[in-house]
Amino acid sequence: MSSEFGNLLHVSVFGQSHGKAVGVVVDGLPAGEEIDLEELQRFLDRRRPGTGPLSTARKETDIPEFLSGLEGGKTCGAPLCAVIPNADQHSKDYGELQDKPRPGHADYTAWAKWGGRADMRGGGHFSGRLTAPLCVAGGIAKQILARRGVFVGAHLASVAGIPDQPFPLRPTAELFDEVAARPFPVLDEAAGERMRSAILAAKSDLDSVGGVIECAAIGLPAGLGDPMFGGVENRLAAALFGVPAVKGVEFGEGFRAAALRGSENNDPFTVEGGQIQAVTNHAGGILGGITTGMPLVLRAAVKPTPSIGRPQRTVRLSAMENADLTIHGRHDPCVAHRAVPVVEAVTAAVLLDMLLEGNHGTF
Repeated sequence: MSSEFGNLLHVSVFGQSHGKAVGVVVDGLPAGEEIDLEELQRFLDRRRPGTGPLSTARKETDIPEFLSGLEGGKTCGAPLCAVIPNADQHSKDYGELQDKPRPGHADYTAWAKWGGRADMRGGGHFSGRLTAPLCVAGGIAKQILARRGVFVGAHLASVAGIPDQPFPLRPTAELFDEVAARPFPVLDEAAGERMRSAILAAKSDLDSVGGVIECAAIGLPAGLGDPMFGGVENRLAAALFGVPAVKGVEFGEGFRAAALRGSENNDPFTVEGGQIQAVTNHAGGILGGITTGMPLVLRAAVKPTPSIGRPQRTVRLSAMENADLTIHGRHDPCVAHRAVPVVEAVTAAVLLDMLLEGNHGTF
């Protein structure tokens, strides 16, 4: 099914943006793992809407209700099921869009695939609303990984072309926590101010901007993954492209490596403290689809929000004629900053899945 990922740790997301609820089923979690629900809620609050002028005004508490899989605050081996109620839908804002698909959105492709039967209010099952249950699964995965010394963190590498400073060669868990605690997830707060100004400028112009998220994982052992189609990049990219609005994923130097010489892109090896390390990390901690033991570094490109207030050209499906469209309602002028914890969540869930596979489910 298209709304699922994972091999041993199986994550399945369900719901629609304006339906009764959205939710997730996570099967394969190790039993006996204590889940700090307050910590999980803090993680969910990082992507929650309605928290300021940089995001949609939609108000949702995003407090998950666990129907199964948790007993006494610990995983019990049964599939974990969590639902998050939808409480603040303005479905009337989407009436015109049933017949006039938004440029840049999945309205038209959903119509082409399902003959107009899809519930596309608020984006339906294509909506960024579905990232809330993704964060439930990934937030739990992050807690389990952290107990094993594996930490995942992310920040905004850029917004509207305005760059943040990159992660250092060896980021720390303390740095991840520091960024996560900030109201705007950047390393350089002056750069963050410039990003916020660009978002607000786009909003005042009835427009939107995109951004790039840099995510890193530390504490991974060397040797995780497989060559060819089972590599770490393959598994992560497949899941990350399931995050709404993600249009590109790269690892290490990524596309920039194509402009380098081999002497510049290669990471020299050295022995430190009896362990093999790399002096640089252009590979992003992965060679041949297998982890090197260096920090895993990836970046996800997030497109500008397609729902903008400017008049746009589209078609009227019922009449098969050209039409004009002005979108109303509540929309994010930029979704990249709210997607930072989502990229962390998906990365953590995939890595936990792979570590469980390598340890026969007993990681």
